[in-house]
Amino acid sequence: MTMAGATSISTAKLTETLEQYDDITSWINDALNANETIDDLSTPSNADLTKLDQYITQLLTTLDIACEDTSAQLERIIDDVSRGIPRLAYDLHFMKDGALSLQSSLVEVLKKSKDAVPAETSAALDNLHHLDTVKGRMEAARDVLQEAESWSTLEMEVTSLIGERNYIKAAERLSEASKSMVVFQNTPEYDPRRALMVNLQNQLEAALSSALVAAINSQDVAACKDYFSIFSTIQRESEFRNYYNAARRTSVVTMWQSANFSDCDTRDGESSGPRQSFADFLPKFYATFLALLNAERGPISSIFPDPPATVSRFISSTMATLQPTFSQRLSSYANHYGESCLSHLVTVQRSTEEFATGVWKMMEKLQDSEPSRPKPVTPSERPSGHRRRSSRMSISWRPGQPKPTSLLLGGVQGLDNLEWDQELFQPFLDLQVDYSSLERRFLDQALLDIITNDPRDNVSDLDRARLFRERAVDIVGIAEGSMVRCKAFTHGYGSVGLIQALDGFFASFVDSWTAELASQPSSSQSYSFSTSELELADLDYSAKDWSEIQLMLHMLGSARGVSERITTFETKLRSYLSQTAAHFRLAQMDPLNITTAATKGQTQLLEQSSLNSADLFSLLSSVEEIQSQNTPLTALHSATFRQTQQVQQAAPESILVQTRQSLSGFAQGCQVSMQKTILSPLRNHLSSYASASIWSSREDPQSALAADLHIPTFSLSPSETVQRVAEGLLNLPRLFDIYADDDALGFSLQTLPHVDPEMLKPSEQHLDVSSQGVGGHHRRASVVFKPAPVDPELVSSAWLLSLGHTLLSYLTTNVLPSISTLTSVGAAQLTSDLEYLSNIVRALNVENETLEQWRGAVASDDEELKKEAQQSSADSIVLRMAKIRGLY
Repeated sequence: MTMAGATSISTAKLTETLEQYDDITSWINDALNANETIDDLSTPSNADLTKLDQYITQLLTTLDIACEDTSAQLERIIDDVSRGIPRLAYDLHFMKDGALSLQSSLVEVLKKSKDAVPAETSAALDNLHHLDTVKGRMEAARDVLQEAESWSTLEMEVTSLIGERNYIKAAERLSEASKSMVVFQNTPEYDPRRALMVNLQNQLEAALSSALVAAINSQDVAACKDYFSIFSTIQRESEFRNYYNAARRTSVVTMWQSANFSDCDTRDGESSGPRQSFADFLPKFYATFLALLNAERGPISSIFPDPPATVSRFISSTMATLQPTFSQRLSSYANHYGESCLSHLVTVQRSTEEFATGVWKMMEKLQDSEPSRPKPVTPSERPSGHRRRSSRMSISWRPGQPKPTSLLLGGVQGLDNLEWDQELFQPFLDLQVDYSSLERRFLDQALLDIITNDPRDNVSDLDRARLFRERAVDIVGIAEGSMVRCKAFTHGYGSVGLIQALDGFFASFVDSWTAELASQPSSSQSYSFSTSELELADLDYSAKDWSEIQLMLHMLGSARGVSERITTFETKLRSYLSQTAAHFRLAQMDPLNITTAATKGQTQLLEQSSLNSADLFSLLSSVEEIQSQNTPLTALHSATFRQTQQVQQAAPESILVQTRQSLSGFAQGCQVSMQKTILSPLRNHLSSYASASIWSSREDPQSALAADLHIPTFSLSPSETVQRVAEGLLNLPRLFDIYADDDALGFSLQTLPHVDPEMLKPSEQHLDVSSQGVGGHHRRASVVFKPAPVDPELVSSAWLLSLGHTLLSYLTTNVLPSISTLTSVGAAQLTSDLEYLSNIVRALNVENETLEQWRGAVASDDEELKKEAQQSSADSIVLRMAKIRGLY
């Protein structure tokens, strides 16, 4: 029907079509599909939408008219009912009176009929009924006795018929005798007669076996059909199937047993032919098997009453007969390739799935060719794991609503209960369950192959950082293949194992570089100063120190690049998981037409395995939830949405947790090493600070004379060591001004030692959401999280804060506790030093509580210090200071 022809639809006809549907969405889809033509499919999309809009407008008008007509009819019906209700009570009362009158009349008629029949006639009729019952029972007893009497001549008759090769009559005679076995049930005669029956059936089967095998080998369909009828008559149908299957599978079994493999069990002395790999042999084997099945399709349809079930048993029995078994060869094949066996197993399974697909198509042809089996009302695709093709203008139905009738009419439900495909895929199940281990072994082997010839020992410091980035490119490339292998080998059921393998793989790679960073010192190569670094020539840094700082900066920059590359990969990984979750959801909503694996049997095996766990459900649900939250579907039809948008939104939690921890550990190692180099001149100044003589010096005579003459005194100046340390601290901002534009310093600020996380607010993420449309159809929105640029001032402040706390931690933990004796003169000098140093670090926004505790303890007088020491714990600073000053 064209768009113009749609105007001829009457209101009554439209209403009738609407009454045929239980689901309004299905009615709309069918109404739209009914008005599509082949010509419409070739028109541009805008024209389709215009025609669709016109038809929907007309459809709405027609529905409005139908609603008005229905409303008018409903009003008339209500009026009729309203007028008829008052008379309804009278009618019911009248009917009740009529029923009571009829009942009394029937009682009278029955009484009169009994009185009309004389007593003699009634007795005669009862006697006739009794005689008829006796006759029927006597005839039944006669038949049973005749059947029992026939057993005396059964053996002679059947033997004679077998000798005359009158197999059909012999089978019929045995069938008749078998039916009479129930007569001897629970009697001593049952077991001997049962044994005789089995003996005669064995004789008939033995007499037929050679002829049957000959007929099967010669493909005499008519003879095989007659023999099947005979075997069915004597209840030996399963034996006939065994004969048939054993004879027809010979070529396939022989091909399997005679194969000579280079990467599998060769069975020396039994195999022949050229050596070949198992992966190369399997497609040839399956092609031969499928050709045999196609050749048997016609004979099986003519001989057996259930061709699909017969083919299923034929495949299962053939696979079970193979020696060595498929599982044994598959296990040997996997052991041969060791750590990298997963990619080879994927190839073998893909060949098996292609064979299963070919068998399924053949099964559909076999079922469609059966005249007694009705064809589906609506065509549908077989459940091959792909989404059923939907109409171009269909409207999706929501989960929770009743399924459209059209979804339940299609499909080949009779083929779903066959288990031939489970026999094919059962050998793969244990390997699929162990997918996580196989994937991790494959990734580790690939990483080992990459780093085997890695020239780490012969490269410069800067080349080492570059090598880290290059190797990250290699491992991410390897990891991208994991999603393909997971989909091909487990059809998404191994997603949890995929995450575990990838997370461990990336973490292992980063940890290896972290260990190398901690164990391998920087090279002693010559270092050329840059122009900006020459401005800091007054600092106490050697060429080696500058080289170490540069190396750590480059390593941090490489770590930042690796982190961004892994973030991009994680986005792809989330997309893969989202697609897997969507496919699983579609298969759950429409199990008749959509499967998660290649066939129904393979899907059932995976669903019943440990791969289909609560962890998998939780993972896919979380990914789908994040995807739905971060994809603004309401804006898909907005013209402005087609341009790239920046939406401030928090990034989702990483699914590669261990990898992120390893990257943080690597970054922290670089930061600690860089801080150690930056603070090395200051720590060198403090190396002899604890052993200075000033701490044990006594008060000199000039100080006593000044006290007697009341000469005014001034506060002590800080010691030269503290002045040099303070000068070094004040020069640190100049050092960071050189690298202000280097993004490496801003990477992983949260791992800097002694930095409060509250100071570093989580960097807001820019969410790039883009949608491109072609011909009015939008693609699925892509979600990519990118870190926002970090404020250089925040970076410098965080580093200066961390450096200040690190130096003060060294001072309060290693230097000050090493002072063994402290006189009053030494205490005065130490008080001056600590006060001066406290003021300096405050300029760097460093507030150190431990330093203030030391300063307070040093500045306390003896009495106050002694009193506080008595109330302090054993490891307190006050008690330690009292011991140094000889007060405790």
